[in-house]
Amino acid sequence: MGINQFVLVVEDEEGIGRFIQAVLEASDYKVLSAKTGKEALRVAASYTPDLILLDLGLPDMDGLELLKSLRHWSSIPVIVVSARLHEREKVEALDLGADDYITKPFGTSELLARIRTALRHRNNNLTNEQGQEMTIFQFDDLQVNFLKRQVTLNGVEIHFTPIEYKIVALLASHAGKVLTHDFIMHEIWAYANENQALRVNMSNIRRKIEANPAEPHYIRTEVGVGYRMLEPERD
Repeated sequence: MGINQFVLVVEDEEGIGRFIQAVLEASDYKVLSAKTGKEALRVAASYTPDLILLDLGLPDMDGLELLKSLRHWSSIPVIVVSARLHEREKVEALDLGADDYITKPFGTSELLARIRTALRHRNNNLTNEQGQEMTIFQFDDLQVNFLKRQVTLNGVEIHFTPIEYKIVALLASHAGKVLTHDFIMHEIWAYANENQALRVNMSNIRRKIEANPAEPHYIRTEVGVGYRMLEPERD
């Protein structure tokens, strides 16, 4: 639950803003509000909230411009909340430093789950909550051992190529977070023009770990945007 955690809601539509505030307060988050981009930047600088929910359609500036300004001086987790359905804008928001996005309309449970995930990943690196190096990722029957560079499913080692392992390890180290195609390609190949190679490797990975690759349980496709490794839900 969000005891003593501050969430800044940047939303100019009063009804939606009130709804989000009620949902957050019911889960013990403390809510700050802003209806314009300038006000959001001022509140963020003054209060340093734990997380920002950012609507892209603001009256005084585009939400992407606000995000860009924010990322010049802050790493506060940002979840983009928008009615915009264009994949290009989702990708741009993630590439500018947003931690996640959620499209209106959305359910309260989904919103709260995304917030919990973003807050857990506030320091987005391979460390656990005690600041120790994270050595193992576990989700259901899938385990990634970063020290041994080993992936097992139901206790049986899965044999990956070096590139396949790098992709799985990258997604596991950012579990719960959407990684864009460009981000993955830069991290794995240092180039942004390896779309076909990424698709082929992802297809091979799914064939090896998914019971039904057409309905993946571990690695979800965010259509037109990238991939997300799912993770156990925790409060």
